[in-house]
Amino acid sequence: MERADLNDLLVFAAIAQEKSFTRAAARLDLTPSALSHAMRAMEQRLGVKLLSRTTRSVAPTEAGRRLLQSVGPAFSHLEAGFEALSEWRDATVGNLRITTFSVAAHSVLARKLPRFLSQNPGVRVEVDVDDALSDIVAGGYDAGIRFGGDVEKDMIAVRVGPDTRCMVVATPDYFARHPAPHTPAELHAHNCVGYRLTGGGLLPWDFPGTAGN
Repeated sequence: MERADLNDLLVFAAIAQEKSFTRAAARLDLTPSALSHAMRAMEQRLGVKLLSRTTRSVAPTEAGRRLLQSVGPAFSHLEAGFEALSEWRDATVGNLRITTFSVAAHSVLARKLPRFLSQNPGVRVEVDVDDALSDIVAGGYDAGIRFGGDVEKDMIAVRVGPDTRCMVVATPDYFARHPAPHTPAELHAHNCVGYRLTGGGLLPWDFPGTAGN
């Protein structure tokens, strides 16, 4: 079906339902003359008279009534669908899919989600905790939580938490048995706890101002 055919069908349905060129024109935000021209062209193209016109009334012919029975419900469903979109404009509703990693899930989402959900009862939140840091777009997620340095340049980023500070710590018992390190390089001789990423590699310990990890 050509786009022009669809437009003409919409015009025909409006006129047949309103039984008036004037009311149909107001409904479609067009002029009565534009509707009249579209109907004449459609009837000539189809070779069938669809509307009976007098100076006082407009009514579909038998062929027009049959066409209206076919296309009327479809256009009604389309109009209802567009009207239903108003709830998306006037309220926060729907599913929200978020991908994040375990640290952010506990430190950020666990504190902020309860209040958000209480303020937006129409929202259903799905959280995927994935330390592999899946691609947000490819995974079909609406949002993701990442460390600032892990955000792609073309992504829109909004701060959701304070800066994260990491520290190297040990128990007094450990230092009673091992000499305390004075430089980051000396950590290689200690029994450090590593965090293995889902992809298989160990998360490096980065120290500002040092060349190594």
